[in-house]
Amino acid sequence: MSAPVLFDVPGPKARARIRIGTAIGALVVLAIVAFVLVRLAGNDQLDPQRWAVLFDPGSGVPQALGEALVRTLQVALVGMVFATILGLLLAAGRLSDHRWIRIPVTTVIEFFRAIPLLVVIFALFFILPSFGVRLSAYAALTGGLVLYNMAVLAEIFRAGILSVDKGQREAAFGLGLRKTQVMTLVLLPQAIRRMLPVLIAQLVVLLKDSSLGFIIGYFELLRQARSLVEFFIPQFGNQYTFQLYVGAGLIYIVVNVLLSQLAKVVERRTNRSKVSGPAIKAEPADQMGAGAGAP
Repeated sequence: MSAPVLFDVPGPKARARIRIGTAIGALVVLAIVAFVLVRLAGNDQLDPQRWAVLFDPGSGVPQALGEALVRTLQVALVGMVFATILGLLLAAGRLSDHRWIRIPVTTVIEFFRAIPLLVVIFALFFILPSFGVRLSAYAALTGGLVLYNMAVLAEIFRAGILSVDKGQREAAFGLGLRKTQVMTLVLLPQAIRRMLPVLIAQLVVLLKDSSLGFIIGYFELLRQARSLVEFFIPQFGNQYTFQLYVGAGLIYIVVNVLLSQLAKVVERRTNRSKVSGPAIKAEPADQMGAGAGAP
């Protein structure tokens, strides 16, 4: 039985139209880039002296952006760790056979998935003090990232676990494994390989969402860039405004690209171990078979 396809294989005329469309699209993109560069050059925004401020230690800009990067990564890493752990626990709770566990966990997941992240951060920073609980900007931002992303990651984990063939679970139970052993030894290792790209994509979103700390005064990259702009405006006007914001944006891009590359490396390693796994496990099985036949 042949596998179904979503579209017909393009013929010669269709391939020609695709090539023409690609060429036109590339020309449009190049025209837009050229237009932007011309406008920037006309406003002296491409002047090397303006960009030198990003690398001049005497200006204090590299140090300030470096410290802001550390604060951003600190929030993101803590948020990733706790959101992943709590998301995994929530996914296991939602898959539980006990209603008294499944229903409250499902309520928590759907509640935090439905609320915008910015509202969660605002609630932690501005509403909790009215109940006598005061959080720092760092704690409010980290808490908001954890609460929102744990709900999203819980659904990712749940979908990954359910994507594993039911026969795997039934075979594990048939071998006498407990539910915890089935989850940790059979289902999760296979599910992680399948959901790794989506999982990493959500962690990249978490890293970018750390810029919302700007709203509550946490000095992450974006807030630090604005602070530098406000510092330079009285002396130099808007001479360095564009460069400072672009520099902060480029740092975000570089960090996200590195995280995506790390995800690809991990995915290749897991796929390699998946291929070599059965060959490694075959030897104990042969030894068990030989031992069973011995008198």
